[in-house]
Amino acid sequence: MKRIFSGIMLVASLLHFSAQELYMPRNIKMAFEKGTRDTSGAPGKNYWQNKGVYNVEVKVDAATKIVSGKETIIYTNNSPDDLDELAIRFVNNLHKPQSPRSGFVSKDFLSSGLTIKSFIVNGEKYDINSDDWSTVEKVKLKSVIQSKTKTEVKIEWEYPLSVQSGREGQIDPETFYVAYSSPRISVYDDYNGWDMLPHSDRQEFYNDFNDYSFAITVPKNYVVWATGEFLNPEAVLQPEYLKRYKASLKSDQVMHIASEQEMKSGKVTRQNKWNVWKFKANHITDFCFALSNHYVWDAASVQLKSKRASVQAGYKAGAKDFEHYVDWMRYNLDWFSKNWPGVEYPYNVMTAIQGFADMEYPMMINDSSIPDNLQDARLTADHEIAHTYFPFYMGINETRYAFMDEGWATTLEYLIGIDENGEAAAKDFYKNFRVKKWISSPAAEQDQPLITMSTQVSGAGYGNNSYVKASLSYLALKDYLGDELFKKALHHYMDNWNGKHPVPWDYFNSMNTGSGKNLNWFFQNWFYTNNYIDLKVGGASQMNDLLTVNVVNTGGFAIPFDAILSYEDGTTEKIHFSPSVWEKDQKLTDLMIPIKKKVKSVQLDGDIFMDYTPEDNSKMF
Repeated sequence: MKRIFSGIMLVASLLHFSAQELYMPRNIKMAFEKGTRDTSGAPGKNYWQNKGVYNVEVKVDAATKIVSGKETIIYTNNSPDDLDELAIRFVNNLHKPQSPRSGFVSKDFLSSGLTIKSFIVNGEKYDINSDDWSTVEKVKLKSVIQSKTKTEVKIEWEYPLSVQSGREGQIDPETFYVAYSSPRISVYDDYNGWDMLPHSDRQEFYNDFNDYSFAITVPKNYVVWATGEFLNPEAVLQPEYLKRYKASLKSDQVMHIASEQEMKSGKVTRQNKWNVWKFKANHITDFCFALSNHYVWDAASVQLKSKRASVQAGYKAGAKDFEHYVDWMRYNLDWFSKNWPGVEYPYNVMTAIQGFADMEYPMMINDSSIPDNLQDARLTADHEIAHTYFPFYMGINETRYAFMDEGWATTLEYLIGIDENGEAAAKDFYKNFRVKKWISSPAAEQDQPLITMSTQVSGAGYGNNSYVKASLSYLALKDYLGDELFKKALHHYMDNWNGKHPVPWDYFNSMNTGSGKNLNWFFQNWFYTNNYIDLKVGGASQMNDLLTVNVVNTGGFAIPFDAILSYEDGTTEKIHFSPSVWEKDQKLTDLMIPIKKKVKSVQLDGDIFMDYTPEDNSKMF
């Protein structure tokens, strides 16, 4: 027993030592030195993260389009630091004319932003002028928040819903998607302190795992869909619709809880002037809600291993794709739970709202309608629901490292697409929609290293790093390790960081430890270089029963590929090579292929790993 244990420890220490070879920024190095991160890939012995318990009362005035509310936050400072300031984040200040943004917006996007009416910390009132606030602002505290203590923060506020709807706002004059709906305390973490990066509408989000209780006041005849458990359906729904809703929680079949006509007729909600809808969600990175007085309401549920999850959709009558959404999402939750990533859907509900964003939120998605292309529409839902795992199950810093969530969602979208549409159609979509624009363009911004912070890239550089190259790296690693070992390593990473905040080096180290392999050569190749995909047949010869093919890796990425042999008798043979052929030399490899008959030609085919210059991928004899 002692010898076996020593051997395991030796392998682990070798892996951990080698993991330090990858470049690491100074702030991340400091986290490892402090013991909040560990070279095994797991959180360190000194890991901590702060938390807020939010009790929010919010009112949406459908006539004035004003959202107003008050909240009480019990904030726990688990850090080793005393805090003499609080960073308050309000993403919707993106709509203020003076806020920094990544691109052009219309006049309908702009609004006056957040007005703070009252701000109290531990009973002390603060005079806050929020006119000059952007999406994140610091408040200097009168008394420090000591390490390992709790603080009570009370805020009253209001803001207008923008006319133009994107990730949030007015979908139509009587349908609103209310995301990032209240001020929150920004993340204070072990490698940057306060997260002060402004939201620009390109990079996405980074939030603490908080507990949220929301009481949402809306006019009668408005139905509310939200993150979390619906606490009081009896108080807001009329008996027939309450009955339908409750039946949907046990039904595999899609139920039409309310039609457009029923919504407009005043039959669905209690006929109080205002109704208060209550929802609760614990240990989650965000909370959002939507409301409408005319959207169709469909629902069903799906039995997972440990629970039955509710699946709901709200949409405009006649939206042909959204009529399928509940069935599609039932399939999503079951497939993702059983296949890839093979982790049970962690929540009790998933809701889709027809809007304009193609955007994910915990337990909700806001998708545009694509009624004339159901395959595309379904893949949009696949992608956004895949985000359940990355970034929500893992508290990923999307603002700095978008490839840690978008790359995985793109990969999961592709893998479930194979099952839904067949391998040929899934590959065709992936190549045309994801890979082609990147690989066919020689522009300098296409080849920036994946490890580059997402805030430092834009345009094609941001999109291709976050989605395309990241996804290809995960699929190449899957090919290299094989499905079983890849899933084992992936689960090790997810188990390590479920409910916590991983950075890329936690991913690298977790995959090393989880697979029992030193993968740093692979991570160096894919994440730290200006590589692209471009193979070339440098030469080929056949002698007796051996074909030798010299392959030059001009682009540099360690990709899998097939060698397709065409024989003189008219037959063909396809031989697969994993990225392992590049482990020792990432620029050149010689393929030694046994043959039993005369070869007429050899061609290299990367399939979804599309080649920049495919014309030099073949050799005739």
